[in-house]
Amino acid sequence: MNMRIKSSNLIKATTAIALSALVSTAYAKTIEHTQGKTELEKTPTNIIALDLAAVDTLSTLGAKITGLPKPHAFSYLEEFAGDEYISAGSFWEPDFETIAATQPDLIITGGRSQKQYPAMSKIAPTIDSTVWGEGFLTQFYNTTEMLADAVDKTDVADAQLDAIKARIETIKTSDLNNKNALFILTSGGKISAFGPGSRFGWIYDDLGIEPVVKDVEAETHGDPISFEFLQKVNPDMIFVMDRDAAIGQDSNAAAALLDNELVHQLTAYKNDDIVYLDGYAWYMVSYGLTAMDIQLSEIEAALGIK
Repeated sequence: MNMRIKSSNLIKATTAIALSALVSTAYAKTIEHTQGKTELEKTPTNIIALDLAAVDTLSTLGAKITGLPKPHAFSYLEEFAGDEYISAGSFWEPDFETIAATQPDLIITGGRSQKQYPAMSKIAPTIDSTVWGEGFLTQFYNTTEMLADAVDKTDVADAQLDAIKARIETIKTSDLNNKNALFILTSGGKISAFGPGSRFGWIYDDLGIEPVVKDVEAETHGDPISFEFLQKVNPDMIFVMDRDAAIGQDSNAAAALLDNELVHQLTAYKNDDIVYLDGYAWYMVSYGLTAMDIQLSEIEAALGIK
């Protein structure tokens, strides 16, 4: 009798192990990202995201995260500064001890935190979601699909991306998209411009907006320009990204800087075509799903596309 009981228990234990292996195999997948390939044994539910775009995209897809760089969570991501989320340090100085103690089953680096990838990979499976350089929209699509695959939200992501692609096609082909433009960034009382192939050059490269000037240096914070330069090129439209507001400092710095007689003489000013953008979405988050929705909405409003 005892032998039969032991035999029965052994069969149950063996069956449980086999079922566990099958479940693990069913969930196992390889995620390809900007810094390599990462194996995931199951759908992650304890996620540390060191990239705001990843926080944005995962939350938009309906996936939950455990922790993030809370000092950088404000504006439309301010809910993630709440006590229910773990503070994982900053982009540049993650809290390694706290992250390790959380025992995450996935860590996401990207953008400002991409250099943390090797160190994070020693703590838990890590993927990098950085989007940078030419082909911004293609990178955005691929990264969104990669993140969605990691958390089993591909159907939701596909629907959102299809809607975004349709809006982009409308912008590209609209008769209203007929003005030249200049994208500028203001920071600390200074102005820099962005042209095709630059950080914000996708508005020209991917949306078909005509740049008023093409030979602009593609630096991280743009090519420094003067008010005299603005008068010389005199764009039909000016898109303004206020970095001071984007990083949580002076919320009205750009408007104050551009409120002067030289700017008042510009065509864009006279026609009310100076467009102040959501700096947090454009600069801090950039390639999250909700950030992209905000950015496209601002472009559509500026062009008069409903």
